[in-house]
Amino acid sequence: MRLLLTGGTVFRDGGFQPLEVAVFEGRIVSVSPSLPREGAAVVELNHFLLVPGFVDVHVHLREPGFSYKETVASGTAAAAAGGYTALCAMPNVKPVPDGLESLGMELEAIKRDAAVRVYPYGAITRGEQGEVLADMEALAPHVPGFSDDGRGVQSEEMMRRAMVRAKKLDRPIVAHCEDESLLAKGWCVHDGVFARAHGLPGNDPASEWRQVERDIRLVRETGCRYHICHISTKESVALVREAKREGLPVTCETGPHYLCLCDEDLEDDGCFKMNPPIRSAADRDALVAGLLDGTVDCIATDHAPHAAAEKAKGLRGSLNGVVGLECAFPVLYTELVKTGKVPLETILNALCVNPRRIFDLPGGKIEEGQPADLTVLDLDHVGTVDPAGFRSLGRATPFAGRRVEAAVSMTFVDGSIVFPEGLEPSVNGAVGIVRGYDRRSGGEL
Repeated sequence: MRLLLTGGTVFRDGGFQPLEVAVFEGRIVSVSPSLPREGAAVVELNHFLLVPGFVDVHVHLREPGFSYKETVASGTAAAAAGGYTALCAMPNVKPVPDGLESLGMELEAIKRDAAVRVYPYGAITRGEQGEVLADMEALAPHVPGFSDDGRGVQSEEMMRRAMVRAKKLDRPIVAHCEDESLLAKGWCVHDGVFARAHGLPGNDPASEWRQVERDIRLVRETGCRYHICHISTKESVALVREAKREGLPVTCETGPHYLCLCDEDLEDDGCFKMNPPIRSAADRDALVAGLLDGTVDCIATDHAPHAAAEKAKGLRGSLNGVVGLECAFPVLYTELVKTGKVPLETILNALCVNPRRIFDLPGGKIEEGQPADLTVLDLDHVGTVDPAGFRSLGRATPFAGRRVEAAVSMTFVDGSIVFPEGLEPSVNGAVGIVRGYDRRSGGEL
């Protein structure tokens, strides 16, 4: 059945155009100001915005091994509701995907239950222990890159060897940068205003940027493609900016909470506990500046669900990690675009285009022959971030209760509607109409 998306604005070639999009057998077959309706199921976009599906290059789906926190099914349902059509899943599951056998268990769950595309990372080291390299040669054909996320690779020689091997395999190293020798015992927040006011042990920003500095030096030596996870400090931004000026193959991501919050916004609540921590206003502003000038390539949620009891012990006792898939775009649009800090095009490039370029993932353009992985956005929606309605098993977000002025209306993967669930276009005689989902009324427009 041919699908026709009409009546909306399309994000294409870096701008916004009033176009119609035809989809058949999972691919975009035509993009034009006017397309024939005969024999098509017509999706009326009601002046909403049609964009390439979002990609999150940093999520934790927790399966296998920790399904009480999240599953592939629940995590990818959350992704679809948030407008994401592709995810890169971090390897801190059990067993760690450090060889084909352990990766196979993760791939089986993905094939069985995923509602969107999922690309699992392989580990850099066996068990993410930093001591012996993983079977990178066997993993390489099946993964977008290698990461030990959750732990920095402490040994410089081990990281050098990993980069040399990754370079030969043409896969990036995706680095969680954290020098454990610089961490205060029991740290729970950024070493800044909030920590001092409340007598809490703080996380020194040098624990991040010193390892970024080390690894960029190793990139200069090895030529390895290198992507830095969740940068949070102004020093990291400066280091990446200089590496790019030098022409090194260095990219990075940051998260919505680092772009929109600072440690002055903290509360003694597990919903504000993550690693790296939310840092100072100066760090936040440097990250926004980095997003604007292209230093920061991607916005990734670091979606890290935990059970409610694991997040109920305040800043000192809760586990690190917050969820973000279902509220990322509304928050980013409200806090950055509506306030005039960041153009919408910049946000969309960081969510839709750059992640695919960096990790060689399909899609990212609304043009003929591309996969029909698409997201429909309502930029006139007014609502509140309500974790009780999340599809994710995790509920901990620092944005709970925040007023937002945008929503994801519909998500397509391979031309099929994966959000809202159960909504199917059909041909009624010559033309059928499926109207955009309206969260204000909870049903069809």
